[in-house]
Amino acid sequence: MSSTVHPSRAAGAAPARGTAATPGRGASSINAQERRAAYLFLAPAVVLLTVFLIVPVIMSFALGFTNARLGADFAPEFVGLAQFVRALTADPTFWAGLRNIAVFVLVVVPVQGGLGLALALLVNQKLRGITAFRVMFFMPVVTSMVVVAMLWRFMYQQDGLINAIFGFNVDWLNDPTTALPAVIVMSIWQGVGFHMILWLSGLQTINHDLYEAASLDGASRWQQFWNVTIPGLRPTFVFIFITITIAAFSLFTQIDVMTSGGPANATTTLVYHIIQMGSGRGDVGYGSALSLIFFIIVLAVTLLQRALTKED
Repeated sequence: MSSTVHPSRAAGAAPARGTAATPGRGASSINAQERRAAYLFLAPAVVLLTVFLIVPVIMSFALGFTNARLGADFAPEFVGLAQFVRALTADPTFWAGLRNIAVFVLVVVPVQGGLGLALALLVNQKLRGITAFRVMFFMPVVTSMVVVAMLWRFMYQQDGLINAIFGFNVDWLNDPTTALPAVIVMSIWQGVGFHMILWLSGLQTINHDLYEAASLDGASRWQQFWNVTIPGLRPTFVFIFITITIAAFSLFTQIDVMTSGGPANATTTLVYHIIQMGSGRGDVGYGSALSLIFFIIVLAVTLLQRALTKED
C-alpha cells in the first residue's frame, strides 16, 4: 500500500525517456545531412554564377567610371562621367546603334509576336499530321543562330537564292537601305517558332467551355476570338511582349555574322558596338560605360512595358 516508487521501476523509466528522445535527435541529424547535401549541390552553381555573372557585372559598372584599357601601360584612373559624356556627345556610332535597335525592336516585336499567334492558332487545330507542322515551324529555333545567319547571308548575295527566285539584282547586305530590313526578316523567321510554342501553350490553357458557351450565345468566330481568346492570352501576351523586346535589344549574332555592323553603320547595334569597343579595341572603360547605358535603357523599356500591360 506504500506509495514509494520501487527503485527498479524508477530505473526503468529513464530508458523510456531516452527512447522517446532518440527520434528527435535522428531527425535533426537527417535534416543537417540534407542541408549539407543541398549546399554541396548548390555550391558549383553559386560559384559559377558569382565568377561569371555577379563579379563581371560589378566590375563592368565600376570600370565604366574609369579610363581602363586592355594592354595599357598605365593604371586605370577614375574619370567620373567622362565616358558617358563621350557616348552621348562624341560617338556617332552609339547613336546609329541606338537608332538601328529602335527600328529593329519596333518592327520585330509586333510582327514576330503577331505571326507567332497566327501560327499558334493554325497549329492548335485537331487535324491529322498537325504535329509535323509544329515541328517544322519550330526547327529554326533549335538550329544554331550562327548557322542560320550564314545560310541567309548566302541567300542574300547578289547571285543568291532570293534574287534568283524573285528576279531581283540587289546586293541586300551591302546596301545601306536594305541591310537592316534583310536582317529583320531573317530574325523574324528564325524566332517566330519559339513564340508560336508560347502562344500555343497559352491557347491550350483556355477552358473550352467558354467557347461552347459563347457559341450557344450566338457569338461569331471573331467575337469568340476577341472576347474569349484574347483575354485568356493576356498573361502569355505580357510574357512574350517582354521577352521579345529584351531579345531584340540584345541583337548581336546576326550582325556579327552577316554584316559586321555595316555598311556605314547601317546595321550596327548597341551590343555589337559594346563588344567591339571592349574586346576589339580594348577600350574596356568606354565599353563598360556603354554597357551601363544599355542596361538602363533595357530596364526602363521593360518597366514601361510592365506598367502598360499590368492588370488593374
